[in-house]
Amino acid sequence: MWNQTYDPFGSTTLSTLAAAAPVVTLLVLIATNKVKAHVAAIIALVVANLVAIFIFTMPANMSIRATLLGAVSGFFPIGWIVLNVIFMYQLTLSTGRFEMLKRAVGGVTPDRRLQLLLIAFSFGAFFEGASGFGTPVAITGAILIGLGFSPLAASGLSLIANTAPVAYGALGTPIQGLASVTGLDPYVLGAMVGRQLPVFSLIVPFWVVGAFAGWKGMKEVWPAILVTGVSFAVPQFLISNFVNPWIVDIGASLISMACLIGFLRIWQPRRLWLSPALRGRDESAATTTPAPTMDTTPLTPTELGAALLPWVVLCAILLVWGTGWFKAAVNPIFTWNYPVPELHNMINKVPPVAAKPTPEGAVFAFQYLSFTGTGMLIAAIISGFIMGLSPGRIVATYGRTLKLCAYSLITISAMLAIGTLTRLSGVDATLGLAFAATGVLYPFFGTLLGWLGVALTGSDTASNILFGNLQKITSEQLGLSPVLMAAANSSGGVMGKMIDAQSIVVASTATNWFGHEGTILRFVFWHSIVLACLVGGLVMLQAYVHPFSAMVLH
Repeated sequence: MWNQTYDPFGSTTLSTLAAAAPVVTLLVLIATNKVKAHVAAIIALVVANLVAIFIFTMPANMSIRATLLGAVSGFFPIGWIVLNVIFMYQLTLSTGRFEMLKRAVGGVTPDRRLQLLLIAFSFGAFFEGASGFGTPVAITGAILIGLGFSPLAASGLSLIANTAPVAYGALGTPIQGLASVTGLDPYVLGAMVGRQLPVFSLIVPFWVVGAFAGWKGMKEVWPAILVTGVSFAVPQFLISNFVNPWIVDIGASLISMACLIGFLRIWQPRRLWLSPALRGRDESAATTTPAPTMDTTPLTPTELGAALLPWVVLCAILLVWGTGWFKAAVNPIFTWNYPVPELHNMINKVPPVAAKPTPEGAVFAFQYLSFTGTGMLIAAIISGFIMGLSPGRIVATYGRTLKLCAYSLITISAMLAIGTLTRLSGVDATLGLAFAATGVLYPFFGTLLGWLGVALTGSDTASNILFGNLQKITSEQLGLSPVLMAAANSSGGVMGKMIDAQSIVVASTATNWFGHEGTILRFVFWHSIVLACLVGGLVMLQAYVHPFSAMVLH
């Protein structure tokens, strides 16, 4: 057995700086735009291994095994999702169905700001609720680039929009993960998150449109933005507090889409915004066609059905794949569990991160049928046959998609290897303890801890599992509500989703904008920090100030 150490230098400052080295290396290399994302990820992975072995005293064989486990876990399930989403997109592109989908969206509104609301926010929230794990950014980014949005607009705005729904993604998986490590009731945790995020479900639609079109452009469509935000935020609160945390995103997104489409039948802005480029700050605008014309001829009912059918098939299959009863039915039969030798249960998480020495599991669960990416692959194949493609053409398209995604898949695997290694080596916990030492300001910095966890791991679920128990222990020591701070970890984490390197690579892959990951990171970085600080401010009010404190559940 090896016990994690959280202060190898005997100095909190030096130990925290050492723990931050891998993620700082990764973000700096990507932000420079001079190093390809897959090369930056590999360099950061080497740094993570050096830090884990030579500073945090992790045995080298454990460090290497943790790296390999993370790399495989990066492809299954995350890379597997991205690959098959892009495969689906390529099939609809090759058959002309995507052009018909563009006409369908243009038939609702040709205004780019309103298309963003419908696709990046509402439609993206549906896919976050159905499957999560990078799916919404991959799908909405691909659709927006197909609609003529510039690569930076399609990728960056999809990342910003995919925030408020994240805490309830994949049918409530982050809430379930949080409950599993804290021992708190998932219904109570889901309800508490539902008393924090609806505020930002109102803000984010305004934020996305403002980031795209500026203040003036945003003001021109404020009624539609308000309808979108309110019709998502109110169901988000009601479902999370009075139904359950599993179907929050599904219900809220469907209501939001229906309300927005219905509203646009009776209202359109006086001035249409037809440019697909980010207003005044699109670094890719020079390589894009300004304001390309879109065919907005209304589709016949037959054409509309043909355009939507592949996506209807995908939605239906993902809804089945995300349910607990489906996973419970297939996982016992179609799962191969591989406990990694000399790693599984050979590492102890120790106080103050855990109440007592707790072995860390290291099992690769190859749930090959219930993986979300497998559902997408099946949906894509079914859709391919429905669209009249031959088996040979479907296979050829898959081959092209593999070539298209190759570097991105390497990058995603390396990112998850870093996340797995830093978790098992205790490096992440060292960063967490630095936040936990902030005393009365802990509600604010504890929220940023959730943000940091998602930025490091790429997953709100992983961040909740990583820091959930630490949040509970620290809040109890400080006399704060453990439900409040556990929920804050998840609510703050959603704002880290837009800057985690894994999501940025998914966005660049979906928009076919390889090599520009640094540009995307620079665009979304400050949006992420400001929104995370706003969540932290709300949690501070809920911790100490009436009437906000009356919202806190115990």
